[in-house]
This record gives sequence, structure tokens and C-alpha cells, in this order.
Amino acid sequence: MAKLVRAHVYVSGYVQGVFFRASMREVAQQYGVKGWVRNLPDGRVEAVLEGEEDKVLKVIEWARRGPPLARVEDVQVVWEEYKGEFKDFKIRW
Repeated sequence: MAKLVRAHVYVSGYVQGVFFRASMREVAQQYGVKGWVRNLPDGRVEAVLEGEEDKVLKVIEWARRGPPLARVEDVQVVWEEYKGEFKDFKIRW
């Protein structure tokens, strides 16, 4: 069985108003990753990702590039204990 992980992710750069959240939700759903994504007041995007380690890593890899209009400058990842608290992947407001 694959290792289940949880990652708290912060993405900075030109990442708001460029469909970053909607695109991340699409990518996460493709990989079966659960959690959420939201914009922060400081201009960053924050996400919590849960799922199989290799699939969570794929979503993080995508976040380092982002959607076509984004200009990602930095991605910070904080690994946390897997909780299994999500049923799907949502955009939070």
C-alpha cells in the first residue's frame, strides 16, 4: 500500500487572478489528491494536500510551475501528519 501523506503548501509570486486555485483543484482531482486551496491576503496561495505520497508530490511539482498565466517565485512545503479528513478537493474562500 502506498504511503499516505499530508502537505501544507504556500505558493508565492504572481499566483492570484490567474486561475491558480481552479487549476490546482483540477490537477489534484486528476491524481485523486484531497484537501483544499485558497488565496491569502498577502498575495500567496495556500493549500493542504492529502493522499498517496507520489500523487501529492505530482501536485506539488505542478504548483512549482502553476497555470500558464502564473509566475511562481517560491513554493514552501510543510509536511504534516496524515489525517484523512477530506473527502474531495475544494476551493476555499
